[in-house]
Amino acid sequence: MRTRLVELDDAGALMNILNPEVVETTVSFDLVPKSLEEQRQWILLHQATHPCLVAVNEEDEMGERGARGERILGFSSVSPFRERPAYATTVENSVYVYRAARNRGVGEVLLKELLKTANESGFHSVIARIVGENAGSIRLHEKCGFTLVGTEIEVGRKHGRWLDVVEYQFVINQSG
Repeated sequence: MRTRLVELDDAGALMNILNPEVVETTVSFDLVPKSLEEQRQWILLHQATHPCLVAVNEEDEMGERGARGERILGFSSVSPFRERPAYATTVENSVYVYRAARNRGVGEVLLKELLKTANESGFHSVIARIVGENAGSIRLHEKCGFTLVGTEIEVGRKHGRWLDVVEYQFVINQSG
């Protein structure tokens, strides 16, 4: 497994990894699955300042087929944290792993590489906002050095339930 920057032709694979989470779970606060065109537009936004990485499987046939015919096991990205200029060096991260590839270290590889990429891109702080019931994502972020900084009570509503969000933070460069 290796990581690389996302390509536009990966849109179908990313959509197929994300949409089941949108429809069936609370790990994404999106309520409507993305269309292929919406996923392409999202990729275009993540090809410059706020990158997206994909984990590419070269060992077997697991994963969603992406650009170059490779199998994609998951993706991670950073997005702007807030609109105001003073927040420009802080980003929010996302990590999604193909269901059959979970518990194989894919998320950890993606998140660690994303933190390196965020550092190289000049970001200072990475925020993870995780639905409180997503124990796997919480463990992943803690394992990668994120610190719990707070809990937002009942800030989301999906599948007829109120959802808490836990907020974790990773400070890339604590000296600057």
